[in-house]
This record gives sequence, structure tokens and C-alpha cells, in this order.
Amino acid sequence: MTGAPVLVDAVVIGTGQAGPGLATSLAGLGETVVIFEGDRIGGSCVNVGCTPTKTLRKSARIAHLARRSADFGVHTGEVRVDFGAVMTRMHAVVGKSTAGLTGWLGRTPNLALVRDWARLDGRADDRFVVRAGAATYHARHVYLNVGTRPALPSIPGLAEAKPLTNETLLDLTELPAHLVVIGGSYIGLEFAQLFRRLGSAVTVLEAAPAVAAREDADVSARIATILSDEGVAVHAGVRIVSVARTGEGVTVSLVPAGASEPVVVTGTHLLVATGRVPSTKGLGLETVGVAMDAQGYVPVNGALETSVPGIFALGDVNRRGAFTHTSYQDYEIVLANHTGGDRTVEGRVSTYAMYTDPPLGRVGMNETDARAAMLSGRRFLQATFEMANVSRAKEEGETLGMIKVLVDAETHRFVGITMLGIGADEIVQVIGAQMAADAPYEVLRDALPVHPTVTEFFPTILKKLAPLGG
Repeated sequence: MTGAPVLVDAVVIGTGQAGPGLATSLAGLGETVVIFEGDRIGGSCVNVGCTPTKTLRKSARIAHLARRSADFGVHTGEVRVDFGAVMTRMHAVVGKSTAGLTGWLGRTPNLALVRDWARLDGRADDRFVVRAGAATYHARHVYLNVGTRPALPSIPGLAEAKPLTNETLLDLTELPAHLVVIGGSYIGLEFAQLFRRLGSAVTVLEAAPAVAAREDADVSARIATILSDEGVAVHAGVRIVSVARTGEGVTVSLVPAGASEPVVVTGTHLLVATGRVPSTKGLGLETVGVAMDAQGYVPVNGALETSVPGIFALGDVNRRGAFTHTSYQDYEIVLANHTGGDRTVEGRVSTYAMYTDPPLGRVGMNETDARAAMLSGRRFLQATFEMANVSRAKEEGETLGMIKVLVDAETHRFVGITMLGIGADEIVQVIGAQMAADAPYEVLRDALPVHPTVTEFFPTILKKLAPLGG
């Protein structure tokens, strides 16, 4: 027998980047709120995404710089990586983050944290029924922040080989001797470089014609060269035939680009980073009529409301962005509208970074996008600048990469920037802010920058703007 249902104003399912902020904010407005988490507090970002991977990246970068120390006139002995200590540090950082988040949720008045899986189960009059274990809750509003999980492609033998994902890779206690990565996009490339710098041999296998295939071809080529120069074996345009586990590790049978006969790549560990799927299975959305697409994502309108009024989907599950920062902005939009605002996700500019070293930063359109838009009559100005010509980059010994800035030729407004280089993840946000302010590019061109910085080169770069040819 279950007890009487608990009446609440709001239920938040999931403690990813949007859930905790929304739950605590609603509770601060005096609403009664329950937030559910059946897995780890903090969702993907804190537990298996940004926090652990950027912590590991720092260790890998330190090792890389130590090996380069002679370039700066500093001489050290043999560089040795204590993989156990690297992982211990990472887990400690994650643990501190989750503990802080758990404490924040637990001490917020009007908010109950329930460590259990929640699911919708129809309606009770004007409220939604939510069940978790033996308990039942009736809520006026439901906010879904359930995220996504790794997906395995359909490759013969792959499931039986028990490959690592971006999540299970973080449980390793010994450094892989040879890590084979299936997937040459953002997650796969970040891990490839990271583990190479920690001491693993690494091979990347990508089905698309180029790694980081979402980027311009010249940018993708730069990324591949950077990784190759560090000893990562990069193979794009391959067709994977099968995977098998062996006594020593795993073998991948593949057909290289331009070939007809398969070859075999053997490694000790296999990481699959080819995509993710929404975590909506078992959520009970069908019991209240929430629409899902063929892949299980939850479509939303500009206010992030689902097909059912009163139920909202935030974060990766709504397919309006697949990043921590887009999830967090989802929370801000929903909260603003809940308190009388009129914000929308429509028109949100794509903004992200890939944390290879140097990082890739991207805001808005790239050259490929612009050329496609030119087919319908739009005109653009573009300026390209080599990082090797940036004074600060030369002083730091970080000259790899390039900057590409795009401006609408009619309005003189920025439409995008792609930057591969030192500080790119931070620097591209200068253009993002200009776009948000709807400022013409001349504002930044004529601004007074700080010297010596990478950003100070924007006035110089913008003076080089020229029509983008067809």
C-alpha cells in the first residue's frame, strides 16, 4: 500500500545543469518543489562530462608542457605520469562538486531531494501524477531535465566486446597501453589527445571524411595535424566491419578510405564516442501524452514547453542544444517566463568549444554555413588570421591554429567566429557578446584592447575583412 499522494507545486526530474537552479529558484519563490535523481547528483556535466574531463585535461596538459620544457629553457628529468594519482585528483574534484550540490539542494527551504527514479503516471484532476518507488506526488508543473546517455552504433561484435564509453572510461585504474577510439568528433578527439599525453598509444577511427566534420575543412585538417604531430594515429573516412575482443584487448576490422580490403587495428582498450540518445525510456511520458520524436527526444516550443501544457523539457533531451551552457540557459528562460517574462529559445546562437589543446571555440556560422547561405543571396565578409602571427601566442609558444571571423556584408553585424588556438574557448565569447548586443563590427574594430593579449588582434583582424567569394 502506498500512502496518500503528496501535493506539490513543481516536480523537477533530474539534477543536471538546469534542474538544481530551477528547483532552488522556484522554492525561493515560495513554491513547494521536489527534485528527483535516480543516478548521480549533478548529471552528466559534473560526474562524467565537463568536470572530470577538464580536470584530466589539466593533468595531461601539465605532462605535455613538462615534455616541452626545454623549449622554454627549463630542463627536467624524465616525465613520468602517475595515472592513479591523476584519477584520484579527478575523482576528488568531482566528489567535492557533487557534495556541494547535494548540500545546496538539501538545505534549501521548500525543496525536497528524492534519491530515486521518477516517472509520470497520468493525471489526477489538474495535476500530474509522478511516482518514485512507493511514493506518489501530484504536481501542477513538471520539468524534465533527464539528459542523454552514450549510444553504441550497430557494428557486428561491438556489444560483445564491452567497449568503454565516455562514462566508463573514467573508472579506469590503469593507463591503457593502446586506446582505440571509434568516433572522431568532439568527445573522441578530446579523449584521444588527453590519453596520448598521459602516455597511451592512441588510434582514432572516424567514418566521416574528416575528424571534427562539423567544422570547416581547413579547420578540421588543422585539428587532425595537431593530433597527428603528437603521435595520435588519425584515420578518417573508414568503414568499420566488425569488432572482437581478444585475450590481449580488442581488434577492429575496418576498410580504410580509398581501399577495398579490410585491415585490422588492435588495441588494449576500445572507446566508443559516436553519439548519444535521450534518457526518456521508462519516464512515462506516454501516460500524459507528451510527444517525442523518433529518437525519443522531446520537442518543445520557444518557451521550452512540451506538447502538454505544464510540462517542460530542459537540457539535452529537448534537442535545442547539447551543452551544459544551453541547459543552464534553458533554466533561466523557464524561470524568467514563470515570473512574468517573455524569453524564448528561438534564435539562440550556437556557441560551443572543443577542449583539445589548443581548444576550438565556435560561435554562430562558419564559412561552410555562410557559403550555403550565399546560394539564397546573402553576402558576407570574412577575415582569416593565423595564430602564428599573434604576438601573445608567440610569447607563450602556443602558435598553433587560426581565427576566422564572419560578418554580414549588408548589416555589418557579426554572424560567427571559428577559432582554433590558445584561449579560443574564452576569446570567441567576445564576438558572441557583440552579436548579443547587435553591435556592428566597427565597434570592436575601433575599440581599445589590452596589450599583450590574443584578443587585442581583433581590430587588426577586422581591418582585413573582405568579401567571401562564391
